[in-house]
Amino acid sequence: MDTTTVRAHHDEQGIHVTGPGWRMTVAPDGLTALLHGPEGAARPAHPVLLQLHAALDRTDRSDETVAVRPPRLEFEAGPSGSGHPVVTVERRSTAWRTARTRVVCGPRGPEFTWTVEGGGALRTSRLFAVRAALGGRGGGLRPSGHDWATLFTPNPGPPRRLTRTARESATIGVCGDARPGRGHWFFTPAPLAFALTGTPMADDIAPERADAADGWCRLGVGAPVDALTFTRLTYEPSDGGFHLTLDHEGHTRVEGAYSTPSVLVSPGHRDPYEALRAHHDWLTERGWSARPATAPGERPAWWSEPMFCGWGAQMARARDTGLAAPLLSSRAEYDAHLAHLEGHGLVPGTVVVDDKWQEEYGRWQPDERRWPDLRAWIAERHARGQRVLLWWRAWAHEGVPDAWCVRTADGAPVVLDPEHPDARDHLAGTVRHMLSPEGLDADGLKIDFTADTPTGESLRHHGDSWGIALLHRYLRVMYRAAKSAKPDALVVTHTPHPAFADVTDMIRLNDMLRLDDPDPYAPIVPQMRQRAAVASAGCPDLLVDTDDWCAPDLEQWRAYTAVKDELGVPALYLTTKMDRTGEPLEEVDYAALRQLWARWRTAHGHAAKEGSD
Repeated sequence: MDTTTVRAHHDEQGIHVTGPGWRMTVAPDGLTALLHGPEGAARPAHPVLLQLHAALDRTDRSDETVAVRPPRLEFEAGPSGSGHPVVTVERRSTAWRTARTRVVCGPRGPEFTWTVEGGGALRTSRLFAVRAALGGRGGGLRPSGHDWATLFTPNPGPPRRLTRTARESATIGVCGDARPGRGHWFFTPAPLAFALTGTPMADDIAPERADAADGWCRLGVGAPVDALTFTRLTYEPSDGGFHLTLDHEGHTRVEGAYSTPSVLVSPGHRDPYEALRAHHDWLTERGWSARPATAPGERPAWWSEPMFCGWGAQMARARDTGLAAPLLSSRAEYDAHLAHLEGHGLVPGTVVVDDKWQEEYGRWQPDERRWPDLRAWIAERHARGQRVLLWWRAWAHEGVPDAWCVRTADGAPVVLDPEHPDARDHLAGTVRHMLSPEGLDADGLKIDFTADTPTGESLRHHGDSWGIALLHRYLRVMYRAAKSAKPDALVVTHTPHPAFADVTDMIRLNDMLRLDDPDPYAPIVPQMRQRAAVASAGCPDLLVDTDDWCAPDLEQWRAYTAVKDELGVPALYLTTKMDRTGEPLEEVDYAALRQLWARWRTAHGHAAKEGSD
């Protein structure tokens, strides 16, 4: 990229930087910068007032700023002797020996990094917000200012909403569940990038179809994955303001110098998905994304075969029998489901055996009462030309020693700790047993519940990783073990962050609804289109698992079935009826599925798998 397109000069009004499609003025006092977007837009965006400093709070002390030096302008050395303008501002902090902000001004926009020196455990990093103790007026936390109206987050939340107002918070991270305020668990983690525009829009309108006359501004966070030692990135709104918060929870130790992940502020994107693709490109340019272990042209053909996962069918049978759905993961039940589908001319290339085929979540041995000789059943499916994936509950510790776990202050186990050497060996050995020809000989894993990543300042664990970095290490152990057991094993996750492309082969779009919401009903096709677009932008070289659970009703399930092949590998979770409403599948539905699978297989060069009709 041509660095000469960014110019800078210094005068009594401050430091002025001009890039392609943006310009910024850093105030002479070194406290703020005014960022303008493209001037040629149909409606130029209101400038963003950025607080140049951050508050990196320790567990034992808040970070207050007591003095700020004037900003300095320098130029990075480039191959031809010139490079990007760099603005550096130093401050005096109550928590750190030294503290400074460094802004590298490249063609994409200004890239901010905050560095401190000293010692302590980080609790939170509040970026673009200074906690002022400068004397006079304006003490306390000062957020940055904006005039944005609409916020897009790549981490799905309420399924009926595709955007939200810029006055609402949004979280991207690796923790979440069904409790109020924690429903951001569909992608863990999503790409760490928000997109904002000054254009108001209805929250059920696809943002790429709305006319954002002032364009979209991207706030993208990046660093090597092992440096992402926080559980959550949160967009924190305030009255006309915002800042970003990283939750380290006391598990990021500073001994000497520490630099935060970088934040690139990049205005002028056409829509949020263009912003996410640009975010991926920035991470790749900096070496912070990952390449898939298997390139698209080298993927085994069976990876993209239509899939059947039994969870929806288990839920439908639970409705009929009154039994808990996990108890209906059994050899007899799955044989009946697959025979029913085959009777309607539907033979999936891949079968996912879902929760709970195992006796204990942490030990992962088949429950012989419901799955007698699972290895033989898998061999039977292989003989039919099918592959078998086994469902895996991430972080589970049932049946493993407490000492191998992340634990509470009282010593109670929370999750399996992938940095404990015995736990790591157990994790890898279990995966190899599940997939190796000498073990169960399954063909891959569907990894669920990554949102159970541990969170809490008082938790105790081995190693120095936490948050996003710890989840990546957990998946890295599993992924490497899977590939060592069976090189063509398929690993499915719901982690579309670009740095996770080396620990997964396929991104699952996850559940359609948040069933614990007071009113979970939502139109699912727009939501699933959006998730597929996020997955493709974050991990463009990976396959997409379209999921199939839980549709609100038959009508919406039919609408989604009709478009699945536009989004990714068709997945089917049902056999006889809708598990939520009890509506039976009709012959027209089986015909639509046959057409979908035939269409997909033809487009991807697969031979049809014949069933009796």
